[in-house]
Amino acid sequence: MNPLLDFSDLPRFDAIKPEHVSPAIEQLLEENRKMIAQLEAPMQGVSWENFVEPLESSTEKLGRAWGVVGHLNSVMDTPELRAAYNENQPKVTEFWTSLGQNLALFEKYKALKNSAGYAALSPARKKIIDNALRDFRLSGAELPDDKKARFAEIQERQAALATRFSENVLDATNDYTLFIEDEAQLSGLPEDVKRAARAAAERDDKSGYKFTLHFPSYFPVLQYAHNRSLRETIYRANATKASELGVKPEWDNTPIINELLKLRNEEARLLGYRNFAEVSLVPKMAETPQQVIDFLEDLAQRARPFAENDLAELRTFAKQELGLDQLEAWDITYASEKLREKRYAFSEHEVKQYFPEHKVVEGLFHLIEQSFSVQIKPDEAPVWHKDVKFFRIERNGQLIGQFYLDLYARPGKRGGAWMDDARGRRQGKNGVQTPVAYLTCNFTEPAVIDGVTKPALFTHDEVTTLFHEFGHGLHHMLTQVDELGVSGISGVEWDAVELPSQFMENFCWEWDVLQKMTAHAETGEPLPRALYDKMIAAKNYHSGLQTLRQVEFSLFDMHLHFDYDPHGSKTVQDVLNEVRHRVAVVIPPSFNRFQHSFSHIFAGGYSAGYYSYKWAEVLSADAYSAFEEASGPEDLAATGLKFQSEILAVGGSRPALESFKAFRGREPKIDALLRHSGMTA
Repeated sequence: MNPLLDFSDLPRFDAIKPEHVSPAIEQLLEENRKMIAQLEAPMQGVSWENFVEPLESSTEKLGRAWGVVGHLNSVMDTPELRAAYNENQPKVTEFWTSLGQNLALFEKYKALKNSAGYAALSPARKKIIDNALRDFRLSGAELPDDKKARFAEIQERQAALATRFSENVLDATNDYTLFIEDEAQLSGLPEDVKRAARAAAERDDKSGYKFTLHFPSYFPVLQYAHNRSLRETIYRANATKASELGVKPEWDNTPIINELLKLRNEEARLLGYRNFAEVSLVPKMAETPQQVIDFLEDLAQRARPFAENDLAELRTFAKQELGLDQLEAWDITYASEKLREKRYAFSEHEVKQYFPEHKVVEGLFHLIEQSFSVQIKPDEAPVWHKDVKFFRIERNGQLIGQFYLDLYARPGKRGGAWMDDARGRRQGKNGVQTPVAYLTCNFTEPAVIDGVTKPALFTHDEVTTLFHEFGHGLHHMLTQVDELGVSGISGVEWDAVELPSQFMENFCWEWDVLQKMTAHAETGEPLPRALYDKMIAAKNYHSGLQTLRQVEFSLFDMHLHFDYDPHGSKTVQDVLNEVRHRVAVVIPPSFNRFQHSFSHIFAGGYSAGYYSYKWAEVLSADAYSAFEEASGPEDLAATGLKFQSEILAVGGSRPALESFKAFRGREPKIDALLRHSGMTA
């Protein structure tokens, strides 16, 4: 049996091969087409049971199978798998587009909405129907046939371009290698970073040290290397990857970016909107592009004095202490680390020694168990790589969710960190189908020293990243909604989906939490209070610069999709330059091509939506302040229970603002975000 067609339990990753993809997808597409043909036929009366349920059950199988293929393509890229993925992606995209444009199904949803039975449906089912009607309109269901065909072509082309964008970034990242023979050139780098570079060279049967553009490899060079030319070399390579300044012309994402923006603009106009930003915001909390721009510019104005002060201090320090008369882009991370070490008397590397993987994961699990009255236990399932671990979440002995944990960077795995759903919660004929999540990161793998494998050590930033992704996982796995379309993260407004993830980051700064998740790599001692106090003192170090950087990315994204004419003479680089000169205090060098690897907006779901990180940070900081206001253990436990029941459990079954107000008792305020970021007078 084709393992991609086995939906009896978890994906059979040990059996799935590239040659299984096409037959499985073809069969599922054919089964779905037959089901849709039946549902298009006239009915005596449209109901949830005779219409929505069979449609959901049929399409869920296709979604799950294609989700497995897409996941493997992200974490275990091979030429054979990439070919199978690219061969089938147009077919899958065409199916979903035609489904969204199916007028007969659209009319059935409208009939269901207007039926006498609609009033008796649960709020979750009503929300699914309302979302479906909205999505049919956004998919062009009301367009005339000739425009429907063009709309479908646009969707298929966009999907192919987004995939190609991601592949170019991955290929450019995997292709780059920098071999250093003389260890003296690596002065300043921590021993564990050099060990990892040495091991990487040995795997290639080379002498010396190997550095790549994978984050755990290149970033420590920028952060610690005394050798300025080495920092410049790796900065330039990273800043120009997948661009016209990169190594291979075929990996240049410039034409892809330009074509994507033209297609998005055309899609918006076909649907009757003035720009793609308006289309993007229809299913989000924010109401208009201008509202988002105003929010971001207000945040930029508040952050700017702090950012200007951050930069002035850094330039003075770099000149007086490091002999750097001109602070270049490849000096900033290095000088920032040196200033942090001097001002707060600790380094990131010193902190890292207290965060071995096993203690971090244990501490995270303990926090989840205490906060949400669940138990997390090791579990068994087929996995795609030997380093992947699998766990189950139980409450009172009952399974409520499971997740895969894939923590380390490796060739063939796209960069960054993310949570994705392998399976959603729903009520089935045989009981509740429990949710399953993928939690994926790109941390440094464990080092092997004298034949002994040492635990991987995480930076505090990596710990925060793990907590962030686990917040998404909790949103998906702790849902109590039994309707697939709005359970977990499904149906949650995109600019609210970061609330639980950013909420979880706050715990990484709590003394009680850190005590349980730290143990020095050599001595086993927990994080000392004195070092913790230094970390807290440095918590908002350069938060002004960091805030402006995120605002810069968000405004660039929004303006690209709001008031930029992709057919005009102005270039994408011009838009980025204009945004930078308006809000940034650090202007990167002219060769910087950040946008060519900005996968969030060109290969992910964040086009005209990158602002969501700052928007949801307002929500998450305000939500976390409820925990800070709790007056004791009982009050704290009650607050955790309320957060779980009003935010996590309800998923997308009601508007996110309603969920927030149910938890907080009022609308969100920006005050907590400013306070948490140290940007208050």
